Amino acid sequence: MRFLFNEDKNVMVITTKKILENKDKIYTVYHDSDDGMWQFIGNSDSDNSEVCLVSLEEICKLDDSVNDLYDMPCGFMAYKENGQWKISEQ
Repeated sequence: MRFLFNEDKNVMVITTKKILENKDKIYTVYHDSDDGMWQFIGNSDSDNSEVCLVSLEEICKLDDSVNDLYDMPCGFMAYKENGQWKISEQ
């Protein structure tokens, strides 16, 4: 497993239950400007009852491609387009 992030492997991040259960893929990633929190969100709509906290390492195990975003600055987001990550300001 690759792990390229500067954060500790056990730093907590936000994701959804559907992603953890492999019922959805990570489609959008946010690196929040206010607190530096990472959010890994799927393509399907999720309500707050589906939000989960997991380690960054667990996210990397679920989808190795998120390592491509290891240096994405706070205040930016990424989304998948044709299998590639596209980065923009939030």
